[in-house]
Amino acid sequence: MKKYFLLFTVAITALVSCQKEIAQVPDGYGAKEFVKPTTPYMADKSFKSVAYFPAYRSIADIDTTSLDALTHVIFSFLKPRADATLVLDDSRESVKNVVALAKRHNCKIVIALNGDSKIYTTLISNPTSRKLLIQNIVNYAIQNQFDGIDMDWEYPNATKGNDVAFGVFMQELSTQLHSWHKTLSMAVTAGIFAGPIKDGINQQAIDACDFVNLMAYDGIGTDTARPNDHSSYAMAERVLNIWLNDKNLPKEKAVLGVPAYGKNAANTARAFKDLVKDGADINGTEFSLNGVMYYYNGISTIQQKYKLAKTSANGIMYWELAQDAAGSNSLIKMASK
Repeated sequence: MKKYFLLFTVAITALVSCQKEIAQVPDGYGAKEFVKPTTPYMADKSFKSVAYFPAYRSIADIDTTSLDALTHVIFSFLKPRADATLVLDDSRESVKNVVALAKRHNCKIVIALNGDSKIYTTLISNPTSRKLLIQNIVNYAIQNQFDGIDMDWEYPNATKGNDVAFGVFMQELSTQLHSWHKTLSMAVTAGIFAGPIKDGINQQAIDACDFVNLMAYDGIGTDTARPNDHSSYAMAERVLNIWLNDKNLPKEKAVLGVPAYGKNAANTARAFKDLVKDGADINGTEFSLNGVMYYYNGISTIQQKYKLAKTSANGIMYWELAQDAAGSNSLIKMASK
């Protein structure tokens, strides 16, 4: 007997717009029911090429042909409000257009959640509000035809009991999403420094995920050989070692994050495509602009990290699409060459 999922319009009308946010009315609004799969969920264990697409970007900002080199596009960000309703970041593109774009290029399309840590802490610590939040997340994914959810809470904190609550939340969310044949992933800290942030991601949360995006960037000072490089190759090796060994992340779930931007010693970022326009070598690692040195991952470094991801992990992730260069200068396109 077919199981049906009822969509309640009450949850939709509860969304109230505010400054910098929009209340998202689902594409395909008016649909009354969706058919729930009856076959068992089968996890995809193939190598993943993932790129984030922030809501503040437009499709015109990116080289859409780079999507042909990806397996997943993660649209970001959706945020929970204190009453567990969800709002999308002020978006330059409709959800419908982004979903359609990804699917035209045979990519899985995922919606990422971030937002206020205090709101997450409050919502997931209470079984009633946690259940409501999970239902709203699953509803949103189904209504808008997303293939999965990516959790980007920065960050659960073990000193606040977030590690336990987050683990329970992720397990319950995973159960609901998998019943609809949708994936659950999360973006996590590089994990280089010991403490409550690193400990905020526990084994239960890891087990709940289909894959885990390791943010191996923004790490100025973490590589003694290249102290001003925010995302060196040595840092990537170190991040993978920590998550695979210290945090017991299975290799098949590990996705190595790489930046499509450079940074200077003052932590100011500049998109890779802009550095290339400024005259930076597409295969380089450093570029002086107006007397200020920027450290970045050129094509050669990305290719090295791609090989590392193939041998020591099971995927590569880029932040983010609009910062990449176009054509043959694209990090995404050239990574596997």
